[in-house]
Amino acid sequence: MDSPQNVDLHCHSNVSDGMLAPAELVARAHRNGVDVLALTDHDEIGGLLQAADAARGLGMHFVPGVEISVTWAGETIHIVGLRIDPHDATLAEGLRDTRSGRERRGREMAEQLAAVGIPGAFEGALRHVGNPQLISRTHFARFLVEQGVCRDVSEVFQNYLVEGKPGYVPMRWATLPDAVRWILGAGGVAVIAHPGRYHYTPLQFQALYDEFLQLGGSGIEVVTGSHIPEQYREYAEVARHYGFLASRGSDFHAPSESRIDLGRLPQLPAHLTPIWRDWF
Repeated sequence: MDSPQNVDLHCHSNVSDGMLAPAELVARAHRNGVDVLALTDHDEIGGLLQAADAARGLGMHFVPGVEISVTWAGETIHIVGLRIDPHDATLAEGLRDTRSGRERRGREMAEQLAAVGIPGAFEGALRHVGNPQLISRTHFARFLVEQGVCRDVSEVFQNYLVEGKPGYVPMRWATLPDAVRWILGAGGVAVIAHPGRYHYTPLQFQALYDEFLQLGGSGIEVVTGSHIPEQYREYAEVARHYGFLASRGSDFHAPSESRIDLGRLPQLPAHLTPIWRDWF
């Protein structure tokens, strides 16, 4: 394949918290001119084979991926694995363990919402779930919008489901060493997803980057739907300073919710080395 022009290495299907089935997601990406697509569902690889088949039928290059939830320094961060082997047993087992606490957390979230006058949230959230093992805050947010409690998902996360607000229940995810080990063991490359979303001090970010590199991580998302344009420049400098390979991904979840559609991001800054540099 010649040098690709439109690479989107972060998006979600209804196998996790997206709204489109894997094949529908691939078709939308194709219509938007995406040359190379990675499906990176949260802690789940069940949609990869369907997405790969759909991409093959459309002549697209497909990259099997996953986004692993990690607890680091008291906060949830996400590590994307790209070019993973979907059949790797250790990765599959690790993801199952990571998913296992979601139902308990979901019921606790529903109890908190009921206490402030919003009953039936667990059952309501399940109506928006493609995979019941992966019930998440996003599904509760869609329920709250459906009920007219908030106008949109953005408003939900200003008033509910976040620390200090009704419906927030912390969860212990995978460790950073485990997540990177699973990805590398499955033949993949590890990427820090949307660092602009994390609330760390400069010293904490430095510690995160150093540990990630020591573990064998190699990439960081620079241009992502979760960043504003100023952060493209900020994390381009982080990539240059630490020697990270740079990734690009929309973090697309749904046509009605995502800030940027599949394949509609700006290109990476020219001075960075794309994570896909040796793939084609």
